Amino acid sequence: MPHWQTSRTRINLARAQVMGIVNVTPDSFSDGGQHASTRAALAHCETLIAQGADILDLGAESTRPGAQPLSQAQELERLLPVLREAVTLGVPISIDTYKPGVMQAALDMGADIINDIWALRWLDTANGRTGAQVVAQHPRCGVCLMHMHGNPQTMQVSPMEGDIVAPVREFLAQAAQALVAQGVDAARICIDPGIGFGKTVAQNFSLLARQHELLAPGFALLAGWSRKSSLGAVTGAAADDRVVASAVAATLAVQNGARIVRVHDVHATVQALRVLSATQAAMKN
Repeated sequence: MPHWQTSRTRINLARAQVMGIVNVTPDSFSDGGQHASTRAALAHCETLIAQGADILDLGAESTRPGAQPLSQAQELERLLPVLREAVTLGVPISIDTYKPGVMQAALDMGADIINDIWALRWLDTANGRTGAQVVAQHPRCGVCLMHMHGNPQTMQVSPMEGDIVAPVREFLAQAAQALVAQGVDAARICIDPGIGFGKTVAQNFSLLARQHELLAPGFALLAGWSRKSSLGAVTGAAADDRVVASAVAATLAVQNGARIVRVHDVHATVQALRVLSATQAAMKN
């Protein structure tokens, strides 16, 4: 799929896009608290753009293993002051949330993309609304549907068993096709296998090695390997020392067909992808 349609921008996926992570949280697994204030978060946004980020992904609730849920009011209190300024920075803005009310507020403020670990399945029981309804009612916003086994409180206590590539592929294909059936153009949708969300280390690497199988349904794929514990398991590095491993994983993901990589370390990732791009160009000559 050559483009990703979002609220304000038709993103060209001929070149892999780097999505920079901006965690407006005190408790994210690798950088919690570093950008928790509005001023610090916006400064980080500007730094990531200067380093080459094509998209910014703002998140105000941690979804690390064992994380406790945040109320909608708390999430909006953290998110909206940052989003209000971030939409003026000249790049597409993605919102990492699963709550329909947060999605609606963010889209109303000009956000471009909804990035949902629950793949729009989470039901807001207060008003009976799902994220799928919010996205389907919007004329253009982009959406990323992620595969998660269980929930953030339980996903690593009881991870998936056996060969997971086919079940992940089928889940994502069904979630995307269900959204298309509600009138959402396929060009608005990308999929994410959910590295680390209810999978073992071996299963995560099987998703990378066989990532081409996930491309069969025809939707653009986003890969989120940045600083994940599986990288620590094979390198022995702590979360804040996984820059090299993260850049390598992102590069392998792009080599295997990912069109968007979600990363903390934009500078290193951009450099790595430029080397890959130059190599691929030389192979065509």
